[in-house]
Amino acid sequence: MTRKDRIKFLAEAVSHHRELYYNHSAPEISDAEFDALWDELKSLDPENPVLHQVGPEPLPGTVKVEHKFPMLSLDKGTTGEDITHFVTQSTAGGKRYLAQPKLDGSALSLEYIAGNLHRAATRGSGERGEDVTLNAKLVSNIPSRLKIPIDCHVRGEVVMPLKIFEEKYKHVSPNPRNLCSGALRQKHGDGKAEASDLVFCAYDVKFLNDSPQALYDSELLSFLQKSIGIEPAPWQIFESDSPQTEMIQYTEEWSAKRSDYDFEIDGIVFKVDSLSQRERLGFTAHHPRWALAWKFPPEEATSVLLHVDWQIGRTGNVTPVARIAPQTVGGVTVENTTLHNPGEVERLGVKIGDKVLIVRRGDVIPKIESSLGPAAITDLENRFHADGTQFAGKLPPSSKITTPSICPACPANLVVEGAFLKCLDLMCGSRTSRSIIYWCRALEMDGIGEKLVEQLLDSNLIKDIADLYKLEKAQLLKLERMAEKSANNVLTEIDRTKSMNLSKFLHALGLPGIGPELASLVAQQTKSFEGLMKWVDDAKAEPGDQNFGPINDSKGKPFKQNSALRLMCENEGIGSKVALQVRDGLDSRKELLIKLSQLLSLSDEPEMVSRGSLSDMTFCITGSLSNPRKEIQLMIKAAGGKVVGSVSSNLDVLVVGENAGSKLAKANSLGVKVWNEDELINACSENNLNKSSEDIESTNIQSSLFDYN
Repeated sequence: MTRKDRIKFLAEAVSHHRELYYNHSAPEISDAEFDALWDELKSLDPENPVLHQVGPEPLPGTVKVEHKFPMLSLDKGTTGEDITHFVTQSTAGGKRYLAQPKLDGSALSLEYIAGNLHRAATRGSGERGEDVTLNAKLVSNIPSRLKIPIDCHVRGEVVMPLKIFEEKYKHVSPNPRNLCSGALRQKHGDGKAEASDLVFCAYDVKFLNDSPQALYDSELLSFLQKSIGIEPAPWQIFESDSPQTEMIQYTEEWSAKRSDYDFEIDGIVFKVDSLSQRERLGFTAHHPRWALAWKFPPEEATSVLLHVDWQIGRTGNVTPVARIAPQTVGGVTVENTTLHNPGEVERLGVKIGDKVLIVRRGDVIPKIESSLGPAAITDLENRFHADGTQFAGKLPPSSKITTPSICPACPANLVVEGAFLKCLDLMCGSRTSRSIIYWCRALEMDGIGEKLVEQLLDSNLIKDIADLYKLEKAQLLKLERMAEKSANNVLTEIDRTKSMNLSKFLHALGLPGIGPELASLVAQQTKSFEGLMKWVDDAKAEPGDQNFGPINDSKGKPFKQNSALRLMCENEGIGSKVALQVRDGLDSRKELLIKLSQLLSLSDEPEMVSRGSLSDMTFCITGSLSNPRKEIQLMIKAAGGKVVGSVSSNLDVLVVGENAGSKLAKANSLGVKVWNEDELINACSENNLNKSSEDIESTNIQSSLFDYN
């Protein structure tokens, strides 16, 4: 299986299992398995759009809630080195941190108006969740009225005490986590657990109007506890010149006492305690830079490999998925795990019918670590599915895992690209359906899910994304279980998405490697759809072509890439490989792009307006500086500047430290302005002096952490 195939499989698996967990309360895999898929996807394709989606959209028919403040995820770590990197690099060497147990339940947002509980909502997609107010009011420690009449949003985790789980629900579910979401989302008391058996533990509060004066998040947690009347999750403060030492020791202590805690936890959350430092560090599209979810060490268990399915993803990757006899690892039931690619299958030497070792590292998705030889019938005894029913599967005969030569979803021959298998047919049914589903989810098209998309494809009403915008009401009414109201809702959602800007369009296409941030960069570079298509054509130019641009650099060395690719690579976060991936992804779908452009109203990408003393200036950093490089980059961006990785004639300033090297020499040869660290700091300080009182006030607004998962 190729690297691209693997990425595709991982992205599809993450989306699928996220949907099962959040919208159906029916997870098929453990947290460990899910996180392992996530971490592998992140390592292979950090800009994949799936990684920038916090959760799935709420199910059609539920009451949607727009989160006033997005409920983001957290960056993850599993080792002491991850904690050290978080302290010294990610947070630019902070000195004060707050730690809370990473509770394993269901995220919940509570909105209070004048001290009265107005609404409670699940996390959902991070932007929109499901209204669960009626059930939330039944949670034992969620107050309907606060001690003081204030407007605020409180975020936390709903969990079930292990004592109650053991007494009442152990026979219902293999772990309490699975019961929390269902208890909140039940409609007529039809859930497996009662909401009154749950407990709410807060970890964040955001004030809409008058916020208490506070320098630290820990002060707000104390205010939440003592003055508001909501109990936060317990917290611990670490403050020293090297807080990572105590933080690592803290994780070791919690690892030892994990099983004795009142609730299920799967790690520790570390946060920068200073609110002003959080403001400066900011957020990525997926997580705050000032927080880290550290997860517990690995666990091992054994199972039996029953059979292997080959799944095809949106980008054509074909991946082997192992189906194993249910096995509980760290309190969660695992029945599926990835085998990555044919090369991994060969390396493991595993066969169907083998007893296998399952390893979960740091609460990431379990993987098959090795084969333990042929399994016996006794290896299948006393096993239970996640719903509590007994496993009744039989031991399969020993056989080799056969790698397919034909796509499992179409007649196309599979090709080998590196270690991966790939279907190159862009019209492959599986690829098409997953691309359409991705488009609909990216644009938050309510009521257009997997089942409807499959119906439309099977009925030949659509063949690609563009055909969605040609659907008529009469066609929809012919579909099974499609009433007039539902048909109108579908057409309304489709019509709503006929207008969008270029970056949203690029993101919704779901091309390999193009997440929201990268889509925005590409859109800013190309400005319009016409500009995008021109860039794709120019980016294919070879040496000697008119559009290649200069053949040699200022030193007479031949350029390896054309001008269009080099220009795209000037954006921070876009290297040559990513630029080629974007070009090839767009070029292979040119026909679809043109069809969509004729059906949609694609507005030009608006210019990014940055206020600050360094606005419209481009910087490159080289050499050893007294402050961490991360901090220097944040300083430049906060003042409106842009940071790139290379020196060119388009560069405004090169910031130099000791041992600057070749970048300094190149900057001098091109006449680029050179600043030392003090000159940069002075220029950034001018930015603060030039701010209005409103601007200064806005930078002191309390930052929030809205989710631990």
